[in-house]
Amino acid sequence: MRGGHGRAWRRLAVYPLAAIFLVVVGNAAYASSSVSVPPTPVLSRQPAHLTRPLATASAAKPAPPPVTTLLAPSAFDLLSADLQAIARTSGGRVGISLQELSGPRRTSLSVNGGLSFVAASTYKLPLLMAEAQQIATGQVRGSDALCYTAGDAEDGWFMDYQPGSCYTRDELARRVGRYSDNTAAHILVRYLGGPDALNRYAGAIGMDHSALWVPNTTTPDDLSQALVNEALGRLGGAAAQGWLYPILTRTASEQGIPAGLPAGATVVHKTGWMPGTQNDAAYVRYGRIAYVLSVTIDGLDDGHAWSLIARISARIWRYESGRPDFGPPVVVPPASTPAQNRD
Repeated sequence: MRGGHGRAWRRLAVYPLAAIFLVVVGNAAYASSSVSVPPTPVLSRQPAHLTRPLATASAAKPAPPPVTTLLAPSAFDLLSADLQAIARTSGGRVGISLQELSGPRRTSLSVNGGLSFVAASTYKLPLLMAEAQQIATGQVRGSDALCYTAGDAEDGWFMDYQPGSCYTRDELARRVGRYSDNTAAHILVRYLGGPDALNRYAGAIGMDHSALWVPNTTTPDDLSQALVNEALGRLGGAAAQGWLYPILTRTASEQGIPAGLPAGATVVHKTGWMPGTQNDAAYVRYGRIAYVLSVTIDGLDDGHAWSLIARISARIWRYESGRPDFGPPVVVPPASTPAQNRD
């Protein structure tokens, strides 16, 4: 009996120990389920030649040298440079004023255009514009009789003036515009109201820096501004133009601006001449092209001055007849890369 009791007691002692052991092992197994396991790499299905590593930087092809892009001078820039060079090397004092009246980009160009020059007979341009505007608005008529007095006399184209002789306004204007006759101009100035009235009118049409008659000076820009206002219809519109333009076209003096233009061009212009001074102010039309150009020159003899005006006119025509809006870019290729020395 004692031996049976002993075995029973030993079994009773072993069972609790076994239970404790199972609890400890179970807890350890539960705790191990929360441990992170590194993922297994996914095998690529790409072919081996597509999964090779990228080439290293040392194996990359060198970048080509940069291409330099330059903008060439525009045709307008070249025109401006040429006109400045012509004026600078002329041997005289030259003023140029250009105003475009056609095309998508209507630009202006002035070389000494604000300087004062002797006006000579260009004072007759605003005088005739005043006559045209008065006729267009009904203030006067072309058939009006205007009479000569001894104070009007000055050497000129016509010699048929006698005290008491009268002429129509149209006839006097024709003599002034086409032949630049001085006595006819004096008669028109007197009937307009005298030199003060002429200067007031000139100022009203944009000739702000001119002093006509006495001391009789003007600027190329002033002459151009007057012609621009006339061409835009601001001085009596089509009626004034219809009276004025014919008497300023194909005049007795065509050796200036018209001489630098093609035969088909229409040139409405007024010249002015005296020893040492040659001027020409023109409204030029040819097809789609229209612009105003005034050139004044002091200090050259007649032949050189008129030839210079014609040269300036021809240079401007060359630009206007093929005027581009923008200069094309010029691409300069990169220099060739020297070959490597393999020796």
